[in-house]
Amino acid sequence: MDIAEIIYFALLFLVAFLYSSVGHGGASGYLALMTFFSVSTTDARQTALILNIFVSLIAFIQYYRSGNFNIKLFIPFAITSIPAAFVGGMITLDPGIYKKILALLLLIPSIKLLSETQNNEFREKRQNFVLSLFIGLAIGFISGIIGIGGGIILSPIIIMLGWGNLKQTAAVSALFIFVNSIAGISGIASKGLNLSNNLMLMAAIALSGGLLGSYMGAIKLNNKSLKVILALVLIIASVKLFIT
Repeated sequence: MDIAEIIYFALLFLVAFLYSSVGHGGASGYLALMTFFSVSTTDARQTALILNIFVSLIAFIQYYRSGNFNIKLFIPFAITSIPAAFVGGMITLDPGIYKKILALLLLIPSIKLLSETQNNEFREKRQNFVLSLFIGLAIGFISGIIGIGGGIILSPIIIMLGWGNLKQTAAVSALFIFVNSIAGISGIASKGLNLSNNLMLMAAIALSGGLLGSYMGAIKLNNKSLKVILALVLIIASVKLFIT
C-alpha cells in the first residue's frame, strides 16, 4: 500500500466520521474524495451509494437509540423518494453534466458545515404532508442520478421549515439516506454494477468511522474545526469539478 492509498483511506475514515456525527451517510464527501483521486464518475457513484448504506444505517441506529427518531416526520418523504431514487439510479448522465450537478450539490453540505451552530432550539411547526411528498420526490430523483442519499438536501429543508430539531433531523435524514441509497443502487444494478476491488476494505473503514462518528454525535461532540476542514475540502472539490 503506497502513501497515496494511506491518505485516501485516512480521509475516507474522516469523512465517514464527520458525516455520521450529524446523521449523514457521507456520499457527497466520498464523491469529493474520489474526485481528488481521479476515480471515474461511474465507479464513484456506485461506491458512494454502497458506503452510504452502511454508514447511514449505523448513524440511524445510534440516533434511534437516543430517542430522536420521528417516524411521522420520515414517512411522507420516504413514500415518494424511494421509487424516485430507483428511477434516478437507472439514469446515466453525460460526465460533464454530472460533474456540474455534483459540484453544485457539494456546495450545500459545505455551506451547512460552515454555518452550523450548536443551538438546538427551534420553533416547531406542523409538517405539511403534501409538500413533504413533493420534497421527497424531488430529492429522491436527484439522489438516484447523482449517487447520494439526499440527506444533505433534506436536512436544511427540515430545519428551515421548523419541522424538527437538529437531533430529530439527523435521525430522519439517516434513515432517509439509507432507504434512498438502497433504491438508487438497485436502479443502477438493473443496468449492471462494476464494483471496486477495494470495496470491502473501504466499507470496513467507512463503518469504523461511522460507528465512532455517530456515537460521538449522539453526545454532542464539538468538532467544529474538523467540520470547517471538511467544508473547505468539499468547496475545493466543487471548484475542481466546475473547471474540469
